[in-house]
Amino acid sequence: MDDATVLSRINELAAEEHALFEKEAAGQVTSMERARMGELAVTLDQCWDLLRQRRALRAAGQDPDKAEVRSPDVVEKYEQ
Repeated sequence: MDDATVLSRINELAAEEHALFEKEAAGQVTSMERARMGELAVTLDQCWDLLRQRRALRAAGQDPDKAEVRSPDVVEKYEQ
């Protein structure tokens, strides 16, 4: 997956997340949509992490295609 594809995926996920935030603010979000919001947050973290890995590898003169999607357990611990 190249940088453009990762960025496109981030934009898609962020748009979906934004729409759900708006529904939540209006008090119209369902429990399934609230769960989806949690899934989106994790997937966005994974995508951003993948993009950062790709950029770091490229900056170090290495192959950015060696970057791999890390598990939710790994990316969610970054904020702690």
